[in-house]
Amino acid sequence: MIYVNLDVMLAKRHISLTQLSERIGLTIANLSVLKTGKAKAVRFSTLDAICRALDCQPGDILEFREEEANG
Repeated sequence: MIYVNLDVMLAKRHISLTQLSERIGLTIANLSVLKTGKAKAVRFSTLDAICRALDCQPGDILEFREEEANG
């Protein structure tokens, strides 16, 4: 499963979601959907803008983790 670590990077960079929204020109609502992991997809242009604004790599924002088997 893919996890979004946007909140972690925001905290590391001491930037609020509002500030990021203003820097990259995306609404707070759209960033919130991404931050909470409810997004079904992310555009490369959005990921590029986030990485530029936070001075990070895509792998700092997105993380793959195996789902644990229930049993």
